[in-house]
Amino acid sequence: MTTIQLLNIPNFYSSYYLLGLSQTYTVKFKMDKNFIKFNNKPILIFKVNDTIAVIDNDDPSGVNQELYELASIYFVTNKLIDHDSYSQNKVKPLYPHYPVNIVLLYCRIFGLGLFRYFKIKDMVQQIYILLRRPLYSQYKKSFKKDNFIFFSSNIWKKESETNQIRAEFIRFCKTDTRITFRGGFIPRSNGDNYGFCKELNNEIYSPKIFSKLSAKSKIALNNPAVRGAVSWRLAEYLNQGLFVISFPFKIELPQNFMQGYELCFIEETTEYKYVLDKVIDNSDYHESIAENGKLYFDTYCTPMAQAKYVVELLLNS
Repeated sequence: MTTIQLLNIPNFYSSYYLLGLSQTYTVKFKMDKNFIKFNNKPILIFKVNDTIAVIDNDDPSGVNQELYELASIYFVTNKLIDHDSYSQNKVKPLYPHYPVNIVLLYCRIFGLGLFRYFKIKDMVQQIYILLRRPLYSQYKKSFKKDNFIFFSSNIWKKESETNQIRAEFIRFCKTDTRITFRGGFIPRSNGDNYGFCKELNNEIYSPKIFSKLSAKSKIALNNPAVRGAVSWRLAEYLNQGLFVISFPFKIELPQNFMQGYELCFIEETTEYKYVLDKVIDNSDYHESIAENGKLYFDTYCTPMAQAKYVVELLLNS
C-alpha cells in the first residue's frame, strides 16, 4: 500500500484531506524542520516516494512560492482564473470539500507532535474547532423538500458584493409567503452592521445545528466568498443533496459543473424569484438538479475520491 508521509501539522481546514488520505493509504507523520513555520496553517505538506506535494486550503491570495519551488504539484482549493500566481504549471485545482470533525484521527496521526510543535492554546483551539464540526457522513439520497430555506451568514468588512448578494437573498426569502425562512445576517461584534439591520438574525447556530438546518432547505445559495473563492459550504450542500443556486465561479475545478444540470447558475439577484417559481412549480426540475449535484459529489468529492485524485496525479506527474 502507498505510504503518505506528512511533513507538517496543518489546522482544521485540512481535515477533509487528512480523513481521505487515512481512509485510502497508510499515513505517517514525521515533522520536517524546514516546514515547522507552516504548522497550524491551512496548508498540508506531504511526501510520497520522496516526491513532495502541497495542499493549500488558504484564501486565494497566491501560492507560497517557497513551497511551490519544492513541490512536484501544488494543489489549491481556490485556483483563481486569470491570476498569474495560480497560472504556474505545477498548480492544480481541487474539488470542493469542507472541514469535518476528525479529532480522534488528528490526535492519533500527530500524537505527541501536537504538544511538541503547537502552543497549548493553539492545540486546544484546533481540537475545539474540530469537535464543533459535524462528523463526516455521506448523506443518503433525499431530494424531496418542504418550502423551507435556511440561510445564515456573516457580514464581511471588505466584501461588499458578497454582502449585497446575501442581503438580497435574505430579503427575498423573508418576503416570499411561499417560503418558511430561518436565518439572516449574524450581527457584527462591533455593532457596525453596514446598514443591514433589517436582515439581522438574533440566533447563533453551532456548526452542527447549521448543518442540520441546511440539509432541510429547498434551495441553497452559493455566492462568491473571500476574493472570489468558492465557500466550503458548497461541498456540504452537494453532499446533502440540495438544489444549489450559484453565481458564476471565479475559480477553476478539475471537473466543471454543467449549467442547469448539477447546479443552477444565475448572474443577478433578480433571478431568485424566477428560480424559486420554477422549483416550486416543477418538482422534477428541482429533484433533477439536486440529484445530479449529489452524483457529482459522490463521484468526485468524497474524502476517498479526493485523496485518490491527489495521490494518483502526484504519482503520475
